Amino acid sequence: MGRLEGKVALISGGARGQGAFEAMLFAQEGAKVVIGDILDEEGGKVETQILETGGEATYVHLDVTQNDQWQNAVELAERKYGKLDILVNNAGITQSDFVESLSEADWDRILEINAKGVFLGTKQAIPAMKRAGGGSIVNTSSIAGIVGRFHSSPAYSASKGAVRVFSKATAVQYAADKIRCNSVHPGPIDTEMLRRLDAPISLEDRRAAVPLGRLGTATDVAYGVLYLASDEASFVTGSELVIDGGITAQ
Repeated sequence: MGRLEGKVALISGGARGQGAFEAMLFAQEGAKVVIGDILDEEGGKVETQILETGGEATYVHLDVTQNDQWQNAVELAERKYGKLDILVNNAGITQSDFVESLSEADWDRILEINAKGVFLGTKQAIPAMKRAGGGSIVNTSSIAGIVGRFHSSPAYSASKGAVRVFSKATAVQYAADKIRCNSVHPGPIDTEMLRRLDAPISLEDRRAAVPLGRLGTATDVAYGVLYLASDEASFVTGSELVIDGGITAQ
């Protein structure tokens, strides 16, 4: 039996990178997965991959800044699969910038997607999880939400710090409803988003800063998310799972 057998999961930002790998891993572990993203072509391909390997998945267009689209995604999960047990708030964006060169528009955009998106997803998922008798919410933050880093955008750091503490508040408020909420804090993960950054630091320099001597992979993060989503973590809520190769231990 899979670690998520009988569970229904909704994953935002599931069309590529960490989110796509999490969707495929969850399906392999027995979950029925709703994949939400704005990248319709890529999201459809992830759905097809899961279906072709015998899993169950449905792609839905989801702009995480739009409350009505969150409502639609949650309603789809309940209508098609009968309930919602797991929410993974994975969608996010980043950029490299310093405070003085950061525009107000970029600040607003990063906070809206990374922080408001998590709030809206959580807000819409909680009533469904109450109907299901409980659930697990896993919010993707970052080590930039724990420590200040020279090359991290201040807007990105602020958004991920917000996700970190929002997760704790949610965990406390909904523990009596058997809804757990935890945050995951990756370090540098070798994904397309990291490679697209116009950062003042190279991938090799990022790698050199990791005590374990390598960049993380989507697999590294996905297995941590899988643990928190599963019943194996039934006594874990309001916690921070750091997956950073030892960076924040220094």
